[in-house]
Amino acid sequence: MPRMYIRQTKKIVKGQTYINHLLVESVSTPNGPRQRTVCSLGDLSPRPRSEWLRLAQKIETALAGQDDWLDKTNEETDGIVRAIRQRQDGPSSAAAGTSSVPAGAAPSRGDSDPWLVRIHTDRIEFENAREAGPLHVGWEFFKRLGLPDILSRAGLDPQACLLAAAMTLNRLICPASEHAMPDWFSRTALCDLLGEQAIVSDPFPLYRLLDKLHPKRAQIEAALVERERELFNLDATVFLYDLTSTYFEGQADLNPKAKRGYSRDSRPDAKQVVVGLVVNRDGFPLAHEVFAGNRLDCTTVDEMLDALGKRVPLQPGQTVVVDRGMAGKENIASILKRKLSYIVAARQSERDKHLAAFEDPEGYVEVIREPSPRNPAQKKSRVRVKQVRAGEETHVLCLSDGRRAKDRAIRDKHENRLLADVERLKKSVASGRTVNAAAVHQRLGRIKERYPRVARYYRLEYDETDKRVRCERDEECVQTAQALDGAYLLRTNRHDLSAEEFWRIYLLLTRAENAFRCMKSPLAERPIFHHLEHRVETHIFLCVLAYHLLAAIERTLLDQGVHTSWASVREILRTRQINTILLPSEDGWILKIRQATKPEPAHVELYKQLAISGKIIPPRRTWIMLGGDE
Repeated sequence: MPRMYIRQTKKIVKGQTYINHLLVESVSTPNGPRQRTVCSLGDLSPRPRSEWLRLAQKIETALAGQDDWLDKTNEETDGIVRAIRQRQDGPSSAAAGTSSVPAGAAPSRGDSDPWLVRIHTDRIEFENAREAGPLHVGWEFFKRLGLPDILSRAGLDPQACLLAAAMTLNRLICPASEHAMPDWFSRTALCDLLGEQAIVSDPFPLYRLLDKLHPKRAQIEAALVERERELFNLDATVFLYDLTSTYFEGQADLNPKAKRGYSRDSRPDAKQVVVGLVVNRDGFPLAHEVFAGNRLDCTTVDEMLDALGKRVPLQPGQTVVVDRGMAGKENIASILKRKLSYIVAARQSERDKHLAAFEDPEGYVEVIREPSPRNPAQKKSRVRVKQVRAGEETHVLCLSDGRRAKDRAIRDKHENRLLADVERLKKSVASGRTVNAAAVHQRLGRIKERYPRVARYYRLEYDETDKRVRCERDEECVQTAQALDGAYLLRTNRHDLSAEEFWRIYLLLTRAENAFRCMKSPLAERPIFHHLEHRVETHIFLCVLAYHLLAAIERTLLDQGVHTSWASVREILRTRQINTILLPSEDGWILKIRQATKPEPAHVELYKQLAISGKIIPPRRTWIMLGGDE
C-alpha cells in the first residue's frame, strides 16, 4: 500500500482562517511521485504533530487489513476507515444496506477482541466453489518454464500474456473452443490465480489474441526450447521428425491449406492440414510446422529442417531420424547439406536386396524391448539386429517377432481384399455388364493402386480375345515376402555405434508419435473449427504450448521415478477446490474467507513430487454487515 501521512492546509475566507487536515498518500506516476488525497479529517489541532503521524499509521494499517492488537480504543480509526471504504464502494453499497471493511480487517467491536466472535454454526454457508487443483499445477509449470517472461519479451502486453496463459491452461486441463472458453474461465479458479485481467466474458478478445500470437510463434518456441534445455538438462543431439493430420469441421474455404489427403484420423471425407513436429530424444517439442492437407510426407523435410534451424542451432554430428516415407534421396541430400547425420528406415524395395543377409543367422544380437511402466499389460518384445557395411552407409538389419505376426496379418488382409475385387470384376465381365476393354484395364489399374503391398505378388491381365480376367499368383515372390515378415532395414551415415544403439535411437520415433497422441487427446487438437489460415496455425501452436507443459510435468514426475501420465494427475487433482466460507456472527456481521480446501494425501504427494507448494492462494478475509432485519 502507498505510504500515508497527514498534511495541514489553511484557507482564508473573508479574513477568517480555517485549518483542515487531509489524509494523503504518496503514489508513483509516469511523471514521478505524486500526492493523492484520501479523505479530509477536519481540524486535528491542538494535537501535536507526533499524534498526526500515529493516526496516519493506524489508518494505513487498518486499510491494509491488519489490526493494532495493542490498541483496543481505536474507535476514531474505525470510523475513518469505514468512511473511506464507503466512499470507495460507492453509493450502491449504501443503498443496498451493506457496509464492508478491508479484506482481513475486523469491524469495530468496542473493547472486545475483533477476532473472538460468536458464530451461528447452523447458518454457515459455502459459495463460489471453483476447481483449482489442475489449474494450480499448470500455472506453476507455466511460470517455471518462464513463459510469462517469454511472452512479454515477444511483445505482448500484460493482459495479452494473461489471456495467453488462460488459453494454454484451458487446452491443458479442459480443452474448449474460443467460443466456450469464457464460460470455462468463470467455472474455475482462474480469477483467483491469475487475476481478473485473465477473465473475459466474450470470445472476441481471444480471437484477437490469436492474431497477435501468430507472428510471434517462432520466437516464443525458440525461447521455450532454450529454457527447457537448461531446466531439464536435455539432449540436443537427436532430432525425431514425424507428421500427422488434423481435420476440420466445415469446409474451411478461406484456408488455402485446408485440403483433402491421406487422413491419419480416418476422416477422408473432411478437409485437413498436416502437422510436422520435431522432438528431442526426451520427447520435448523443438519445432513444428503446418502444411497443406494434401502435402506428401516426403516433400516436407527440407522446409521442416529450415524451421528447426530457426529454433535451435544446427551443428555437425547431430542426427535426424525419420521413417521410411521420408527416406528418399532428396531428403537425405537435404540432411547432408546441413552437415547432419541421419538414421532412416529403408523402403521395402531396399530391404528385399538384403534377403540373403536376413536369412543368414550369423551376426545377430538379441535385444529385449521392455514394456512401458505406464502399460503393465504390454509384453516384452524380442528383436534381433545385426550391422553390415554398405558403401558409405551402415545398414542395420532388424528381425522382430512381434512385427512378423503383424506383417503377416496385414498382408493376408490386403490379399483377401484384392482377390475379392478381382472376383467381382470377373463376374462383371462374364455377365456382360463390363464389355469395354479400356474399362476393364482401368479397373485392374485401380485394384493395383488400391493394394500396392500385395499387387506385386499377382499377375493381373485381361484377355480381350477370350473376354477373361486372369489372376495368377507369383509363388516365388510370395515366399520372398514371407521370409521377410517382421524384417526391416535401417540406414545411416554414422559408423560409431553398435547395431543395438542404432536400433534404440530409431525406436525413439515413438516419442514423436506419443506427442501427437497427447495433442489429439487429452489436449483435443482436433477437430479444428477455425477457418482462417493464421488462426488455425495459432490454434495448433497453443496445443504445442500445452504439450510443453504436459511434457515438463511428466518429465518432472519421471525424474522422481513416478510413471504417471498427465491425464491421471489431472483426475487426481480435480477434487482440490477454492471456495468461500460465510461465517455469520451474532451481532450481524459476516466474515467471508476465500481459501483453498485442505489438500488430500494424494495431492500432498503429487505436490512433493512436482516440487510445488500446496498453498494455492493466501486466505482472503472480508467482513460484511447486512442492513435491515438481516
